[in-house]
Amino acid sequence: MLMKEYRICMPLTVEEYRIGQLYMISKHSHEQSERGEGVEVVQNEPYEDPTHGQGQFTEKRVYLNSKLPSWARAVVPKIFYVTEKAWNYYPYTITEYTCSFLPKFSIHIETKYEDNKGSNDNIFDSEPKGEEEIEVCLVDIAYDEIPERYYKESEDLRYFKSEKTDRGVLQEGWIDNQEPIMCSYKLVTVKFEVWGLQTRVEQFVHKVIRDVLLLGHRQAFAWVDEWIEMTMDEVREYERATQEATNRKIGPFPPSISITETPLASVARNGPSSAPSTPLSTEPPEYLSVPKDRPRKKSAPETLTLPDPNRRDSGFRLASIFSWGSTPSPQPE
Repeated sequence: MLMKEYRICMPLTVEEYRIGQLYMISKHSHEQSERGEGVEVVQNEPYEDPTHGQGQFTEKRVYLNSKLPSWARAVVPKIFYVTEKAWNYYPYTITEYTCSFLPKFSIHIETKYEDNKGSNDNIFDSEPKGEEEIEVCLVDIAYDEIPERYYKESEDLRYFKSEKTDRGVLQEGWIDNQEPIMCSYKLVTVKFEVWGLQTRVEQFVHKVIRDVLLLGHRQAFAWVDEWIEMTMDEVREYERATQEATNRKIGPFPPSISITETPLASVARNGPSSAPSTPLSTEPPEYLSVPKDRPRKKSAPETLTLPDPNRRDSGFRLASIFSWGSTPSPQPE
């Protein structure tokens, strides 16, 4: 498990950002989606929590195989998605991510918004456990380096000036002098409990999250003239219309592939629930055995015929097809 706290300041008020965040997420999702991949909105409706009160619940499926690094694409099926579930009780939100293919992978994000310069060190009331320290990452939307593939001159806040709010250009050290100013505090926990890959994957995911936060918050302010005069009802209508257009843009999705850990009742030994089911018999099944009277060819390797997927006893071997043990070395991004 790797936990970090991100603080992203914006030249807005908390109430203004409430509209801007919804607008930015909808527009960004639509821009980044294409046929066969993108963000599918499954559910978006009001939700009431006994502790936090009225809010909004959304569930999305993010299909992004082609956007994975090469070492990840080598070990996951072509069709898979990340599920995003978000509970928005603004100015407090909870977001969770899980993966259809990796049951041991998850991301948990708590977010709080305040009208300050990122100076609240106890906003999550979290204390370090033992010698563990939570790393605090300050994200500067104007001067932090952004991946080249995401750069747009119109979204460069070192040169952008809002016509409707008269805010910008953001000069070096703008956080100390900007009024109004607010901060988005995000406590992000990444878990990937797979031995041998945990550290590398958790660090990679945090790098991706930081890039996404930087890009999203840059866009929220760069697009401020598009949303600053919207009411909540208007931005919700924009959100609804945009998600319908996005779902049409990416088209229908085929069924996803996921791995479950349900043991086979009649043939599995007792063991940890996380262990794959193993047949009691030590003899290979009939469809994998080589006839004893067949001469072995030394000039070519033996071939293996995969089991018939319609056979009920072939399901427990699915995990071995995507074995993590075959992961190649990571390629530079």
